[in-house]
Amino acid sequence: MRKTFQGYFYNPTRGNLLANEVLDEMLNYIQEKPEKFYDIIVGCDSSSGENPYFPVVVAILRVGEGGRFFLKKIKYPRPQNRKFIHWRNRILQEVLLSCDLALFLREDFQKKIQEIDNGKLHYQFRYIHADIGENGQTKDMVKELTGLILGNGFEPKIKPESFVASVVADRYS
Repeated sequence: MRKTFQGYFYNPTRGNLLANEVLDEMLNYIQEKPEKFYDIIVGCDSSSGENPYFPVVVAILRVGEGGRFFLKKIKYPRPQNRKFIHWRNRILQEVLLSCDLALFLREDFQKKIQEIDNGKLHYQFRYIHADIGENGQTKDMVKELTGLILGNGFEPKIKPESFVASVVADRYS
């Protein structure tokens, strides 16, 4: 397991869960209504200031019926976090953390789902939501960051469609 994602993820219903327990909860959620379609999405936000932290979120949506999310707050040691004082560095780190978590979870999720999938589970794990947009101060970073997401094998969503980053993760930043 990547060191960054060791420890607990928070879920409002289940409390603190380890990464493998998050995957189990996601599978349980799908198995409750296997006839439905599911989107698995990762996004991240960051707090401002001298000691920023990064709430990175994985959300599983039962299309048309809501969903669940799991959140891990990443905080770097003081000497290392100085590089995130500038907002551009924080935005880049948000996308890097999202890609890293998505790659880590997708691989393990696919292994777990193959163990139980009989061809009847319908899901996609293809989106990363970035807290950037065509308007505002992040507009100059859109091409670079969406390219980074695409290069990691995911489809980027930006504001106003990036609700996992700009709403869910933002609530915890």
